[in-house]
Amino acid sequence: MAAPMARFLAAGKATATRSTGSVLRRRFASSAGHDDAQEAVKWERITYAGIGVCAVLAMYNLSKGHQHFPDPPPYPYLRIRNKEFPWGPDGLFERKKKHSDDHH
Repeated sequence: MAAPMARFLAAGKATATRSTGSVLRRRFASSAGHDDAQEAVKWERITYAGIGVCAVLAMYNLSKGHQHFPDPPPYPYLRIRNKEFPWGPDGLFERKKKHSDDHH
């Protein structure tokens, strides 16, 4: 099995050299005619411009007011609690009324 592999590698070396003995240089299609440093600078500038545009749009959107909706009517069948929560009478993420210190 080693003999066929050796012949395959020897054939590859023979085709990789020119008649003068110099090794062929492999050229990739992605780097044909492009300078990598210029590409990096271009994309860095595009990134900074995108960050600037996003910051301006965020400031514009945050500076606008937002619509406040009226409170829903207090329907009697909403928020029925048969047993108090371990953390108090309100829901875990809601604080609607100020608790007095007399129950602590």
